[in-house]
Amino acid sequence: MANGQWYPPEWPDRIRALADGTLTPVSPRRAATVLLLRDTGAGPVVHMLRRRASMAFAGGAYAYPGGGVDPRDDDRQVRWAGPTRAWWAQRLGVDEAGAQAIVCAAVRETYEEAGVLLAGPGADSVVGDTTGEDWEADRAALVAREMSFAEFLDRRSLVLRSDLLGAWTRWITPEFESRRYDTWFFVAVLPQGQRTRNASTEADRTVWIRPEEAAAGYDKGELLMMPPTIATLRQLLAYGTAAEALDAAPARDMMPVMATARLLDGEIVLSWPGHEEFTKHVPTTPGPTGGGPA
Repeated sequence: MANGQWYPPEWPDRIRALADGTLTPVSPRRAATVLLLRDTGAGPVVHMLRRRASMAFAGGAYAYPGGGVDPRDDDRQVRWAGPTRAWWAQRLGVDEAGAQAIVCAAVRETYEEAGVLLAGPGADSVVGDTTGEDWEADRAALVAREMSFAEFLDRRSLVLRSDLLGAWTRWITPEFESRRYDTWFFVAVLPQGQRTRNASTEADRTVWIRPEEAAAGYDKGELLMMPPTIATLRQLLAYGTAAEALDAAPARDMMPVMATARLLDGEIVLSWPGHEEFTKHVPTTPGPTGGGPA
């Protein structure tokens, strides 16, 4: 039975166009996404959302809260706690402004899409309940980009708790994709007193699910996912608690993963370095039905 790997039907043609030089890759946009974890009696579970089938990118696929960096996420006035921007710059492989923007995007997008806020009144505290009309008004203003994240934190007298995040992995969308992202994946533990909700207009369902259950659903072809999603789920299987996963994050390799396409024995071989399970074989010329992947 086929697994649930998300594979756009236009990819073979775009891969061929890239190979013959008629496709110019677009520059990837920086983004961040968060694997939000909490413990249960059966082990840790991760928060996932299902993208609406109408979405142009990965419609119907399961993913994590996340999104692109807001140009204002590198505002130097952002209230900050935890490792310094210089520490994060080294960890993420970017400059300090870029590091702040990526970390801010991770925290902001988690709040915008899941209603969970990794911030507190001080460096050793975190907000509790983030529901209510006043919180929702601020969240909506963030989503509409009517207010920057720095302004939101200042308005609430909160500091961003960067120590509640652990950088996990980094994936870059392939060069032949029309929508490209350079995405940093983080892990975080659900703060005590907070709860998730489907606050995203891009999702029609959210779930808390055990990584092994989600991976099994993918393997059976029941849950559609992009390669980085299923790859990170499999990586979580080694940890018995949410805290263990967060503690393991600093030792994780942040070398970017990006699919490559090469010509081999009359076909294009699409592969993700270090992730052989995603390898696809694409004919060099379209077949009767368009020449999809094997």
